[in-house]
Amino acid sequence: MKKTTQMAYGALIAALYVVLTFVANILGLANGAIQVRFSEALTILPAFTPAAIPGLAVGCALSNILTGCALWDVVFGTLATLIGAVLTRIIGKSNKFLAVIPPILANTLIIPFVLRFTYGVPEAMPYLFLTVCLGELISAGVLGSLLYKILESKRDLFK
Repeated sequence: MKKTTQMAYGALIAALYVVLTFVANILGLANGAIQVRFSEALTILPAFTPAAIPGLAVGCALSNILTGCALWDVVFGTLATLIGAVLTRIIGKSNKFLAVIPPILANTLIIPFVLRFTYGVPEAMPYLFLTVCLGELISAGVLGSLLYKILESKRDLFK
């Protein structure tokens, strides 16, 4: 894939991430202890193209900034997305069933600490791990798997 095409894909993915986060935000689902960001379905895209890795990271950073998240949420939320994207790229090329696991794990292990220490969310840590994990299972797991299924037959678009 040409560099220009990769940059365009990355920018498109970032823009889609922002738009889908705003939709979830309007519905009250984008931030907080219980969150289902529709944009997290896009975390499956690194299995198809490396351009998705910076696209997802930039999209997450912009989404967190534009929805008014605290600085540490912008930093660590973006880091969680970046880690998930890189690992999805590595795993997703060889195993489509495991491709959704990295973003679920990265967010489940990082975001509860952001919620507790950045926002002072009073719920117990096990509750925060559970709610973040459930939100990621819905958005990255279920919606991401559906997106993978749809895009699987269109792999040539990413070459």
